[in-house]
Amino acid sequence: MPVTDDERPVPLDEYPVHQVPLSMKHVATGDRNAYDRCIFHLVDPEGHFLLILGLGVYPNLGVVDAYATLRAGDTLHAVRASDALDEADRMRMEVGPLRIRVERPLEEFVLTCAADPDDPDGLSYEMTWKAAFPALFEPHHLQRRGGRLTLEGKRFVQAGRVDGRLRIGGREIEVRDWTGTRDRSWGVRPVPGEEGGRLAQDHPTEGFHWIWAPVRFDDRFLMVVTQEDADGYRTLTDATLVQEGHRDRQLGWPRTDISYRPGTRHPESAVVHLTDPATRKPLELGVEILTSSPLALGAGYPPADDWQHGTWQGPGWTDRRDYDLSDPSAHPLAAYGVTDHAARFTLDGQVGHGIFEHGSFGRHDPSGFTGFDSVAPGRP
Repeated sequence: MPVTDDERPVPLDEYPVHQVPLSMKHVATGDRNAYDRCIFHLVDPEGHFLLILGLGVYPNLGVVDAYATLRAGDTLHAVRASDALDEADRMRMEVGPLRIRVERPLEEFVLTCAADPDDPDGLSYEMTWKAAFPALFEPHHLQRRGGRLTLEGKRFVQAGRVDGRLRIGGREIEVRDWTGTRDRSWGVRPVPGEEGGRLAQDHPTEGFHWIWAPVRFDDRFLMVVTQEDADGYRTLTDATLVQEGHRDRQLGWPRTDISYRPGTRHPESAVVHLTDPATRKPLELGVEILTSSPLALGAGYPPADDWQHGTWQGPGWTDRRDYDLSDPSAHPLAAYGVTDHAARFTLDGQVGHGIFEHGSFGRHDPSGFTGFDSVAPGRP
């Protein structure tokens, strides 16, 4: 029988980067939920815009997809693309009009969304993202449902500066020194299409409380992440400060007080309580929300009802659409997904910018939420 392409090496096999005795076109696990993804957040310090974009590979599903969302006023502009994964060329990070080019690993990236020839007033951009601080690994992330491992991810984060041009609605916006944060992760993460079976029935989710906050200051980068169960049990936690000339500093056990918009779980401000490791004195990270982008709209995160990451849409699929965010009741599922909030942060007399990513669903005893229909007191 003739040799097929599946039996031949790919270009990446030329490099000494193998971790297991397999071709680089394969991953070590047969889990359908294997993934490899990058995400960029581009934060306008004035709060007028928030651009989020990402690209993911799902090798055991044979899918590559990407997205970009721009929050501008009360409108969320979204571009999404999906295609069959080219297993022979995993270094080409491009799907439809969306492209991420690595100019210098861990240092510089070019981010592009080509204009739609049928809608030249739609979203497009050309951005250069440059690192301002070294990348930082987060703690190893594990989740189980009963005895089954449902999520295992390795992730690093980084903060930088962004320059370029952004076009929307016939306007061209010059981007100068916006804050850029990015998230690079890989491992196993649930992809839609799999039934939970008995373990999902026997171990229903009672509550989930998540905070993920990368913050760029002029001379330091701060990363805070916490994940809690319904009773407040902490399953993931970290608060690390990166500063040139200093060893990375761990700022204790972060505790967060959030002021929610009445009648919702939408944060308007927050204080993250940290601890100086040298003096043991308290530090307060102040959070002021500038604008928000619910990831269940446009960005493909659950519980999105129009498209989610890793789902096969057919070859060469591209979708562009706008979401009106002026009426939250028009998108009820968004309240049950994680939201990325562009924010202004204060710490030790300094002002910085970044992302306050938050999701709180179901019961969370420390916040006083009693179930999935529980919200902050008062009228919205």
